[in-house]
Amino acid sequence: MTLTGVEGARSELGRSLLERKHLSADWLPAFAAVPRSAFLPPVVWPFDMGTGTTVVVDQRDEPDLWSSYANADVPLVTQWDDGSSDGHGSVPTSSASMPSVVFRMLSALEVEPGHRVLEVGTGTGWNAGLLVHRLGAGNVVSIEIDPRVADAARDRLAAQQLLGAVLTRDGEDGDETGAPYDRIIATAGVRQIPPAWLRDAPGGMILAPWGTHFGNEEALVRLRVSEDGGIAEGRFLGPVEFMRLRGQRSSFAGHDAYVPNGVAGADRGTTTVTEEQLLGGGDRFAARRFAVGLLVRNCSQQVADKRDGTRPVWFYGLTDRSWACVLFQDGHAEATVWQSGPRRLWDEVATALAWWRAAGEPGYERLGLTVTAHGRCAWLDRPADSWQL
Repeated sequence: MTLTGVEGARSELGRSLLERKHLSADWLPAFAAVPRSAFLPPVVWPFDMGTGTTVVVDQRDEPDLWSSYANADVPLVTQWDDGSSDGHGSVPTSSASMPSVVFRMLSALEVEPGHRVLEVGTGTGWNAGLLVHRLGAGNVVSIEIDPRVADAARDRLAAQQLLGAVLTRDGEDGDETGAPYDRIIATAGVRQIPPAWLRDAPGGMILAPWGTHFGNEEALVRLRVSEDGGIAEGRFLGPVEFMRLRGQRSSFAGHDAYVPNGVAGADRGTTTVTEEQLLGGGDRFAARRFAVGLLVRNCSQQVADKRDGTRPVWFYGLTDRSWACVLFQDGHAEATVWQSGPRRLWDEVATALAWWRAAGEPGYERLGLTVTAHGRCAWLDRPADSWQL
């Protein structure tokens, strides 16, 4: 791809982001000055959101294809298995996020001149570079837990003359020495907002992809922190999906640990809840799945592929070995349900789903989160209508 071609691809990406209102006018200068391609390694694995598959692209072998992906609105995996795999591994553990997600989050951060920002999850360094371009190197501190990822990001930021402070440590610990911060932005999914973040941003804002263990997806939450750092509260802004902080990955032990001998011996029943009512047409970013996850605590839902008109959906308790399975079959008015263990997980899910429908099928924007050093609550419409998580 020629230089003109690369510039054209970046311009097309910029136009697309502007048209979809992901890139706001105040971030346009940073987009123009800080190319994503300058922060990518030679080998990337573009991720297909539709199929959940990746392909490998090596800049040295396919420079044009590499450039096209660098300037496309797709996520790019940059590390597998915490760096233990040189090539395609089992679990993606670092990536370059979709530009649309990057700029949607930066816009939601609502930074102003002079603001100090703590970023948790340096990754490639592109997000930090955009922040430094906007706010200045002295106002941006980024934390990365992986030493090799942190070193590579420092090199790329320095090469672009955008190097702020990049700390190699666990982001859950925050940065008490450098606090207070006006903004904290996490570029990794969390299941708990660390108390250190409230401590480090008194009177400020925390923006993070937050979710439950019910599914892999998160919703972006924007929390306003009290002046004393004792409480943070705010609404969800919409669905996202990120790799999780290392210390907050799922504790799911695997199907065989729950159901070693099949469903024989489990309690059996039926339900009139339909596949559509539970799954919403298979949209993994559907608000119903997120809302149900807020109500059914410490539970993982896993949806199997449909085969010959039959789809099982499994639920696993994460604090014991309770499990449930609902089996949907095309053309059947009722689905078969199996449940085992001290928790009746399907009953919990069905109750949560009924609550969501009775509440008017609320979207993300009606749901919110309150966090203190001692716990967290979710709520519908207003903090007074909350329940413990």
